Amino acid sequence: MVYWRVMQTARKITVEVPPELLEKAQRASGTGITQTVRAGLQLVAASQTYPRLRQFRGKIRFARTLAELKADR
Repeated sequence: MVYWRVMQTARKITVEVPPELLEKAQRASGTGITQTVRAGLQLVAASQTYPRLRQFRGKIRFARTLAELKADR
């Protein structure tokens, strides 16, 4: 389940989108237009984070082992 953090103020925008693209995106998300657009914007914003996270690969030491994490589920 995805929880959206609702901002105090929202901007109303007008966007022209090809109908086929919108329908395809809505089928993939299983939600309405607003939720689909929000999910798409979240993915675009998050995509900036992935390259930065990859820079840490192998450079972070965790205090707990994998076995401890699995046992803590």
